[in-house]
Amino acid sequence: MKTRYAISILAVAGFVVGVLWSQFTLQTAPPTHIPAPAAKALPATDGFGFVARTQRVPLPALKFIDGDKKPLSLDDFRGKLVLLNLWATWCGPCREEMPTLNHLQETLGGKDFEVLTLSLDQQIEEVQDFFKELDLKALTPYLDVSFRAPQDLKVLGVPATLLIDREGREIGRLLGPAEWDSPAALELIRAHLDDSAE
Repeated sequence: MKTRYAISILAVAGFVVGVLWSQFTLQTAPPTHIPAPAAKALPATDGFGFVARTQRVPLPALKFIDGDKKPLSLDDFRGKLVLLNLWATWCGPCREEMPTLNHLQETLGGKDFEVLTLSLDQQIEEVQDFFKELDLKALTPYLDVSFRAPQDLKVLGVPATLLIDREGREIGRLLGPAEWDSPAALELIRAHLDDSAE
């Protein structure tokens, strides 16, 4: 019990540090618009908290497993727009936002877009039990068995969510929980789907 409490305190502290860190490490566009690499303006995200990079950054080929313990990497998702969510079952805000990620996958998921929820738990079985408990049928459970994803992605707390283009480059990120099935989130994803299809 004390261990979980300490981990929860560390997660909250990590989130706060992560938010502060992002202000120094990410160069942002004006807060009301997210520009695409082309000069096309993308939707306003007032109140949503997504921070876009001015230049897309290649990401490391993270290694993880799926629910069948099959080894995968971020490279396996090239060709799709990916919303990568780092989370854990012991993280309260993560648990609250997971149904919205499931609904986003139900709404927009397919050959061009996927929500990739990468758990930082100890065992894939913990993640599978959680998915059953919340009836998350649209999402696939993935586990960071290397425990390196937060370090490799320079994320200091969870939840943290990165939007990744079809070439495996970071478009931007949102630190902390969000309503991923909200109109602002759907508009953000659809705009980047439209942009990447051109």
